[in-house]
Amino acid sequence: MQKIAQIIRENGGTLYLVGGAVRDKFLENKQVDEDYCATGLTKEKFQKLFPKAKIQGKDFPVFILEGKEIALARKERKTGIGHKEFEFLANETITIQEDLARRDITINSMAQNVLTKEIIDPFCGRKDIERKIIRKTSNAFSEDPLRVYRVARFAASLDFKVELNTLKSMQELKHELTTLSKERVFTEFEKALKTNKPSNFFNILRKAQVLGVHFPEIENLIGKVQPEKYHPEGDSYNHTMIVVDSSSKLTSYVPIRFACLVHDLGKGTTKPEILPHHYGHDERGVEQVANMANRIGLPKAWIKCGKTACKWHMKAGIFEKMTAKKKVELVEHVSKTMLGLEGLKIVVACDKAREEKDLQERLNEIQFARVGKECLTKINGEYIQKKYSNVKEKDFATYLHEERVKWWKAIDKNN
Repeated sequence: MQKIAQIIRENGGTLYLVGGAVRDKFLENKQVDEDYCATGLTKEKFQKLFPKAKIQGKDFPVFILEGKEIALARKERKTGIGHKEFEFLANETITIQEDLARRDITINSMAQNVLTKEIIDPFCGRKDIERKIIRKTSNAFSEDPLRVYRVARFAASLDFKVELNTLKSMQELKHELTTLSKERVFTEFEKALKTNKPSNFFNILRKAQVLGVHFPEIENLIGKVQPEKYHPEGDSYNHTMIVVDSSSKLTSYVPIRFACLVHDLGKGTTKPEILPHHYGHDERGVEQVANMANRIGLPKAWIKCGKTACKWHMKAGIFEKMTAKKKVELVEHVSKTMLGLEGLKIVVACDKAREEKDLQERLNEIQFARVGKECLTKINGEYIQKKYSNVKEKDFATYLHEERVKWWKAIDKNN
């Protein structure tokens, strides 16, 4: 980009590296994307200087040059409700400081001169990185409701705290959150689940009092007490946050992390008079997953994994106490699902672990996935054909199931 920056400077402009790329330099994170901002140029002049640049964007000019995005410095003004109603102004008079002022949070509002390497940090983003604080750049924060979920997601990905005034601004945007598209909400939700501490996403939304807008099933877990003997960590919400954070230590597959998040959603619908017990929450949870899926447009893989986790995690948690017949029923059913036995094993391990240090121990205790696979492999169609040469097709599944039950009874007897 040095050559491009030199051409821009020779023609009265300046090229800056901006946003996340500058932030990640100070965080010493691997830089995935590099975005650039050019000041001192008009759209027409940029096109004349770089005729091979491809232009995109209807509202303001963004150029693709040598695989990088270069936007012209701009200001914006909100003209309506939601995250799309904006009026943009981009011309050669707008400074880099004015461009940075429209950005969401201070750690994203820094720039670096490509040629001189000078850091432009008018909102003290570097200091906020050092303090591990997420803070809104300016009052312009309140112009875009999507920033509520972006802040919560950054809190999860960076494990930063959110400054009080920023939380207040998030709360004030509550009435506009419903204007966001499902796709926008899901994108931030997915990114949060990919982090090492997804609980921060929900905890920040809770502090801002906006959790219930798109995640009422999660909010309903708050205050749903549980038997202290089994859940000393507190209510169903606290338990769920521990479980989803634990899942990030065991798998990078997001549908399984989602399954861990939603495994106890049914507890949010438990009637107060039967608390701290949650009879039937496994079955009720399936409907809660469907409700969440409809609201924010979840992928089918997530929905299927989530429903399986809700329905089977309780039985899987007491697997060793079940009869051989019940064990085989669980293994046969779950093995055919998208979550699978290994996925359910992760859900159960995270459900049982009280602290991160307990995770591996809980995982090692769970045997249904390993023994279940052994059962399905040894007692298969070929086994039935050899043992029962004349079995009718309509009876095949029954013979297969019964032989597996016999096999498991022998295993239990020997143990």
